[in-house]
Amino acid sequence: MIVSPEILRSNVDYNAWANLRLLDAAAKLAPKDLTHDFQTADRSILQTLVHIFGADRVWLARLTGAPSDIFLTDADRSLEALQNNWPPLLEGWKLFAASLTDEQPESEIEYRDLKGRPWKQPLWQLMLHVVNHGTHHRGQVAGFLRTLGHTPPPLDMTFYYRREWVVEVL
Repeated sequence: MIVSPEILRSNVDYNAWANLRLLDAAAKLAPKDLTHDFQTADRSILQTLVHIFGADRVWLARLTGAPSDIFLTDADRSLEALQNNWPPLLEGWKLFAASLTDEQPESEIEYRDLKGRPWKQPLWQLMLHVVNHGTHHRGQVAGFLRTLGHTPPPLDMTFYYRREWVVEVL
């Protein structure tokens, strides 16, 4: 399968846009809503967002060859940390995607997972995994918001595209 750098850049841009929209929505919540325990793997809105952030960070490190053995630290587990650290990380993703050549999406990336197991996959698969991972967990957060009586911001990819290419239906 051939995935163009432009498609990867578009997906990275969408991922950043959607993550920041949801982070902005979370910032408007009362602390009790932000940390409400939903009895899921990541427990709360805050910790699910922290999980997405950690994955974004570890995958960018893997793809750029930076050390990637730390997923999250205690310092990452606050709204303030997300607000300070996630936007520059997402810009790092955009810079990485902007630098892709036509050949790079097919290149094999060797990395180790958090358990130390070695893997090798094409770059395009790993980049789309990061976007899909974020989409999955943003969907969870959107459901949590609705359960608490809040309306989540529109996060659909079509909504993202519509903001760039407005097409009127007659």
